[in-house]
Formats: sequence, C-alpha cells, structure tokens
Amino acid sequence: MTDRLRNTHSNSLPGAAACRAAGRLTILHLSVVCFMAATGCQTIEGVPVSRVPAELLRTDLKSKYEDISLLRLRQDPPKTYLLGPGDVLGIYIKGVLGNEAELPPVHYPEDSNRPPAIGYPVPIREDGSLALPFIAPIRVDGISLVEATELVRSAYTRQGSEIVRPDRDQIIITLIRKRAIRVLVIREEGGGKEGVTKRGTGHVVDLPAYENDVLRALSETGGMPGTDAKNEVLIYRGLYSDAVNYDQLVNNLCQDNCQDPCFCNEAPLPDPPNVTRIPLRYNPANPPVFTQQDVILGEGDIVIIRSRDTETFYTAGAMGGGEFPLPRDKDLDIIGAIAIAGGPLGNSGTGVGSIGQPNRGSGRNSTNCQPSQAFIVREMPCGNSITMKVDLNRALQNRGERVMIQPGDVIVLRYTLTEEISNALLNLVQFNFLLNGLQGGGF
Repeated sequence: MTDRLRNTHSNSLPGAAACRAAGRLTILHLSVVCFMAATGCQTIEGVPVSRVPAELLRTDLKSKYEDISLLRLRQDPPKTYLLGPGDVLGIYIKGVLGNEAELPPVHYPEDSNRPPAIGYPVPIREDGSLALPFIAPIRVDGISLVEATELVRSAYTRQGSEIVRPDRDQIIITLIRKRAIRVLVIREEGGGKEGVTKRGTGHVVDLPAYENDVLRALSETGGMPGTDAKNEVLIYRGLYSDAVNYDQLVNNLCQDNCQDPCFCNEAPLPDPPNVTRIPLRYNPANPPVFTQQDVILGEGDIVIIRSRDTETFYTAGAMGGGEFPLPRDKDLDIIGAIAIAGGPLGNSGTGVGSIGQPNRGSGRNSTNCQPSQAFIVREMPCGNSITMKVDLNRALQNRGERVMIQPGDVIVLRYTLTEEISNALLNLVQFNFLLNGLQGGGF
C-alpha cells in the first residue's frame, strides 16, 4: 500500500522537484512581501464611507420621481374657435363678393377633419380687422365665426346706408385656414448606442392656433425626450436684446463678487427672465409650479431639449480608464457602476476551478482574488473634493455601504495587498502545474 502511494506520488511529482517547487513558492512569497515593503507601494487615502457625513452622501433619488402628466404640457382648447390675425376666412356676399349668377367657390382643406369652406379668401389683418368692399374695416379679433357673420351682415344692411337689402342678403363666412404659430425646436439628443452624445437637430414647426403648446411641439419633432436627454424642456422667449441684457447682468454680478472665486466658477446662476423651465419628471414632495400659460408657445419662441452629455462617471485602476453614462431615471450605486463598467465583483466559486482562466471583467489573466477596494473621488463646491473608501465585500452585504454615484464621480478599483500576494501565489501554482505536466509528458 505504501509502495503504491509512493509510486503514485513519484509519477506525479518527484521528491526533488517537490522540494524545489516548495522552495520556489516560499521564496516567491517572501520576495513579493519584501519587494512591496521596500518599494513602498503608493496607496490612496480615503475616508471610509461609514464615516462620511450624511449631507455629503444625500442625493435626490431619481427612482422616487414621477412622470409629469401630459395634460400639463398642453393648453385647454376653447369650446368655440376664436378668430385672430392670420386666419383666412372664406367670405361670400352676393352682389358684393361674387356675382349673382355665379355660385360661391368651394375650398377643400388638406386636413380631412375639417369641412370644406365656402367663399372668397380674405385674411384677418395684423390689427385683427377684416377689409371688405364699400365698408370700413371690421374688428373680428377674439370672436367666433357666428359673431363675425352678424357684424358683417349688420355693416352691409345698416339702415340709412344699405348696401345689401336686409330681406335679400346672402352672406356666408367660413374658415378656410387657421392661423399658425411658428416656433423653433432644437433637440440635442444623441440617439446612438455608444452612450450619451450631443448630436443636435433643429426643426421649424408651424403649430395651429390653440395647439401651440409644448406637447404639440414635441409630438411634431420626435415625441418625448429620450434617455440621453434631460428630463426638462427650456423655452426661450423674447428678442436678441433680452439675451444681451442678461449677459451684461451676469457679468456685473461676477465683477461685484470677483473676490469670491466660488461665485462665478461653482455657484449656479439663475435662469434668465425670458427662459421658462418645464420639468418632465418631478419629486412628489416638490410638485412643479408652472402654469398653463407657461406651456403656450408664441411666435418665434425657441424650445430646447438639452443633452445629458455631462451626466457621466469615470473609472480607473483595476477596471481601466473609461467614461460611462449615468441612467436618467434610475439610481446607480457603486455596485451597479462597477457592473456597468464591466469590472469584477466577487469570486465565481471557490477560485480553484478558475485557475488559469482569464478574468473577463478586468481584462487581467489568472487573478482569482477579485479587487475588493473602491475609492470614489467626488468634486465638491468651490473646487474641493472628497475621496470615499468603499469595501466592496461589505457593500455586497450591506446596502448602507453602497454610495450613490453622481455626475463627475471617479471610481478607482484597487486590489488590497493580501489580494495581490494571493494572486501571485496562485499564478505560481498554475505555472508549477504546467511545468509538472510537461515533465510528466516526457518533454
């Protein structure tokens, strides 16, 4: 029995070779420790996340946000269409606009939802009046077609200046074309698969009256913003001079506070008075306060949907360098960020079966002990920063250790000294197995 075991052992690893292997293992172990101690490997100083003040970790959780009701992005249509400058009316006045022997012209609109219009086209002028033959201009701004018809009939059949006999009048007024409000919609959405980009497209849109709102403008240019766009719509109103005045105001503020470098570099500036911000998602604890008038667009307004190209985080260390977009509507913690970046998280088993297998997460071969130390470098207001240290093993077990990632965070993944030594020893074991296999094969 003893001889059989001895023979079996001698076939797998000769006694002298076993001693040499053990010696090499011990020598390598000591060499690694001595080398690291002698060279003084650089370490990152960080504050354990459990000791970071809560106010530095507190963030407005996106997962608690609600989508705004689409009804708040449109205006309430009136019960009756009210006329205004830019409308084109079809008017037929027998004997005045149209010969008695001819039938009035008929206009078929492009929009099949509206009935045909009858009469000769007459636009409502900029001052809201109608210019008709033989009578003074009639103001029809803000009234319905029925009311406008009565005003025209009254003007032509008025006692003392009858142009048309009251008992023989044939006056028809219909709507040929509704007025339209022209706006510019600029969308900075990327639309690609490589993350958050900033491509940018522009659309000139003519919105029908009483449909000139944010919802219609978005519908005409591609729908609601995608996940690579911010959850808000900016509306710029006014003229060139309004923008110049705001720029001058900001410059004066910076000049008055030039002694405080934090003011112009870090402090958020207020929106210009001619800019309206419409949120598309909101915290139920702080509902939006904009009004219906804010979503109604006027002639020349500019609607802008900004890109989220700055809402990214960065990776370094064992994961390698990279930049990745943050989810728009979901919260991302340190564990999820490492997973998105393709970094290693924990061991897939005991580690024995993975000896010699590549680590697909970090791109490093023969590493059976995964890095368990992460540092989050976060920029603070006024140029300061804080480095937070996270134990990933504890974070996997305790949700309170999982720091929420914010835009601009840098995640550095590192091996501990023990993990580095263990990986070196496991690599040596792999080499010894390979060497013994070659010797046993007679090479």
